Amino acid sequence: MGGEFRDNNHRLSDNIVLETRTKEPIMDRLNAMQAFARVAELGSFSAAARQLGLAKSVVSKLVMGLENHLGARLLNRTTRRLSLTEAGVTYYEACARILGAVEEADLSVSRLQAIPRGRLKVNASMSFGFLHLAPAIPDFLARYPELQIDLTLNDRFVDLVDGGYDVAVRIGALADSSLIARKLAPARRIVCGSPDYFARHGVPQLPEDLADHNCLGYSYQVSGNEWPFRGPEREHRVKVSGSFEVNNGDALRAAAIGGLGIVLLPSFIIGDDLAAGRLRCVLSAYRAPETDIHAVYPHSRHLSAKVRAFVDFLAERFGPQPYWDKALPAPDGKSSSARPQAPKQQRSGGHTRAQEGEGAEP
Repeated sequence: MGGEFRDNNHRLSDNIVLETRTKEPIMDRLNAMQAFARVAELGSFSAAARQLGLAKSVVSKLVMGLENHLGARLLNRTTRRLSLTEAGVTYYEACARILGAVEEADLSVSRLQAIPRGRLKVNASMSFGFLHLAPAIPDFLARYPELQIDLTLNDRFVDLVDGGYDVAVRIGALADSSLIARKLAPARRIVCGSPDYFARHGVPQLPEDLADHNCLGYSYQVSGNEWPFRGPEREHRVKVSGSFEVNNGDALRAAAIGGLGIVLLPSFIIGDDLAAGRLRCVLSAYRAPETDIHAVYPHSRHLSAKVRAFVDFLAERFGPQPYWDKALPAPDGKSSSARPQAPKQQRSGGHTRAQEGEGAEP
């Protein structure tokens, strides 16, 4: 292995020396080879120039430059016809193989860009990835069977470029950067607790009442132990405290269902529990700041078909009124009948430059 690596390095060094000595870039060499090949195939500088969309003088100059570079004559030129020399025949056969390989390489990339295929490396947070992204993967792969998904779930910041990720799903504020972000859905945060807890401790009527309740905390919440709300008349910021704090939203959900206390959680975590009655929403007239769910991917001049297909699929599946919000109370405290019952065929636009910031997702 080491010897092969050294041999390759020697060959690479030889090529570098050659390019430095001739001062001829590889692309210029390929253009000259293509011009020569067309002249050889068509038997005419004029015909080759027309096919390549170049002036006859340019084609002639490219071929002459190639001959000078090789130190050999490739074409016999007479007033009536052109013919290949012995060196020209050998060189044409090599050119045909090389140009064919280059064309095939170009076509392979074009096909890869046109049809979603290959491996797609995705990163997402634990809660959203487990509850909504992983269940969506079978439908996505059924639509695009030539793709394979490599999904990583964690709640820590991940550098997409360093980690080799094609795309990430992020919840929360995004800071400006060279990354591109597309909004997939809103992430609404809901104050809720179990019916048993409220039966034992009463139901808060105002945000300030939360100071008298056991409020369970999310360790990474940007606002710390202050829960902000926007009410009908003004904004409220309430300092809360409780007997349990954790760095994972699913653990908070389990504690709330068990009757331990009140939580402030994204609806995509507790939507099913609200619909089933395991949790009850309170303070519906007061809204916690809403965040967004984004697909984030590195900036590229040519967005790959697999990334485009994945982002479009998620925007279509989730959308501005995601299915997990079907039991979300309206501001008047009533459940909204307009909430979707299943993934909708909706697209959420809005491509922006962004980078993952600290989100509000537990």
